[in-house]
Amino acid sequence: MSDKIIICGVSAKGFHGVLGREQRKGQKFIVDVELTLNLKKLNDDLNKTVNYADVVELINNHITGKPVLLIETLAENIGKDILRKYKKTSNVLVRVHKPKAPIAFRFKDIVVQIEIKK
Repeated sequence: MSDKIIICGVSAKGFHGVLGREQRKGQKFIVDVELTLNLKKLNDDLNKTVNYADVVELINNHITGKPVLLIETLAENIGKDILRKYKKTSNVLVRVHKPKAPIAFRFKDIVVQIEIKK
């Protein structure tokens, strides 16, 4: 199955990270997801697909919710929650961006990508 709903750039302030200052001050996280599901023969019926507005809210709730140490964990939690809530989705690819990661060298972005299949 190659049909996908792709959501790019959901951003919010979260308090994820291993360093105390990350947990206290927080920082911007950006999440992209790709949901694989059958998008054929929907007959223009929202109930036969996944409402991407609801998925964006779910992602935002994870970013702003209970902090985790690793963005790998954040990505996995988002992916598992999407598969649990949206039964029509057969797998999900999640990318978590941490563009302001506390690294002493110049870089554009840090990204963790995880794919979870049913």
